[in-house]
Amino acid sequence: MSTERRITDFEQAYFLGIGGIGMSAIARYLLQIGMPVMGYDKTSTPLTEALRAEGAEITFEDAVAALPQRVTQNLKNTLFILTPAIPKNHPQWVWLQEQQATILKRSEVLGSIARNGFCIAVAGTHGKTTTSTLVAHLLHTCNINFTAFLGGISSNFGSNYIRKTDGQTLPMGGEIIVLEADEFDRSFHRLNPDVAIITAMDPDHLDIYGTAENFTQAFADFTKLIRFWGGAEQPLPSTEKPHGAALMLHESLSLHTPSHVLTYHYGLQTTSQAQAQNVRINQGDFCFEWVLNNKSIGTFRCGLPGHHNVQNALAALGVCHGFLGLPIDQLQQGIATFKGAKRRFEYIHKTTKYVVIDDYAHHPEELNAIIGSVKTLYPNQKITGIFQPHLFSRTQDFAQGFADSLAALDQIYLMEIYPARELPIPGVNSTWLLSLINNPNKSLVTPNNILNQLSNNPAEVLLILGAGDIDRIVQPIQTLYHELETRN
Repeated sequence: MSTERRITDFEQAYFLGIGGIGMSAIARYLLQIGMPVMGYDKTSTPLTEALRAEGAEITFEDAVAALPQRVTQNLKNTLFILTPAIPKNHPQWVWLQEQQATILKRSEVLGSIARNGFCIAVAGTHGKTTTSTLVAHLLHTCNINFTAFLGGISSNFGSNYIRKTDGQTLPMGGEIIVLEADEFDRSFHRLNPDVAIITAMDPDHLDIYGTAENFTQAFADFTKLIRFWGGAEQPLPSTEKPHGAALMLHESLSLHTPSHVLTYHYGLQTTSQAQAQNVRINQGDFCFEWVLNNKSIGTFRCGLPGHHNVQNALAALGVCHGFLGLPIDQLQQGIATFKGAKRRFEYIHKTTKYVVIDDYAHHPEELNAIIGSVKTLYPNQKITGIFQPHLFSRTQDFAQGFADSLAALDQIYLMEIYPARELPIPGVNSTWLLSLINNPNKSLVTPNNILNQLSNNPAEVLLILGAGDIDRIVQPIQTLYHELETRN
């Protein structure tokens, strides 16, 4: 932190971008510990309305005059928390800097909170939301006390913030804290986890890192921040180095990790220490046998489909059993009952006639994973996808990768690029991306005309893909498909 004061030393907090998925989890934490919470966001959303109902005071005006009086009259004792999505010319941010207010990035606050507990951090370009949400779900299933800050809404709990205090407390030398280690803006370098997972390192955010090599090096630097387990009162049940540190690393990844870090590779290969064998589909579910250090641990049934989710389950099991020693029978129940996170392979409509799946996929490898999984589940049906690219820079950097991934669909509907924090890049648009897709069944759509197209020609299996505001068409499409079922 850029100040010696602890977060709890402040009397109140004000969030610049309170409606963000990561920001709102911290806001919920502060509300729960009794700190008054206020904030700004651009527009009202179900998440901001939920925060209001939980006690937060929120404005949707960016003018300095919109700052609450209790904030402007008590700047010294107000902690201001900033999301990277806020533009540098935001009037409130500019004014607060002029007043020399204490302004911390979201990652700094999260790092400060986690430093006081036993931190389980999940990093990776894909899979970190699902995996961290699964770790939290498994802890809850096993009746373990913890706090989780998630990058998505858990479908099991209906929130991105989960705290359990009425269960068993493990002897970890502090509260167990589960969170995502976000590589954007090098945010994960603010963390010092006790146990970490790295799910993937496919190059991304090259507007920040410059090269793929720099991107990979950032993950290597992250592993150096994993701290020793010095606070445990007794050796952890399933480890060889109770005062070492732990990392679950996807089998496809190779990193030079520090000597104090106990590293386990996980995946589908027989060379991995934590592996899935005999992966099969049974009654629509992916099932597998978990083998750890060449020893069969048990058979598991995934609540979420896809080979990538089998691998996410391996990572979570590696932490929860391999390092925390939680019982297998309860973990089997937890894996089977896991419903995932909102917009991560989320079934919006599922009948024998139509299937609609909503997913946050916004990188070519993520698109490959979900399209491949859906083709495995529905091998004889036409697969249609609606995709909204996220960021001009990402679209430019991975245009051919996006084109190749989308070409695997039977029908492609492409929306315009969601700019988020960026200004347009000349020549980089969805018309250009569409021209690169080697598939004749492709077209540009808007949120309005896609509903008409689907109404007249409903897709058997429809994927809604992207990380921008494409989520706004999810509910209308869900309603449309319900009407189609009743109409027929």
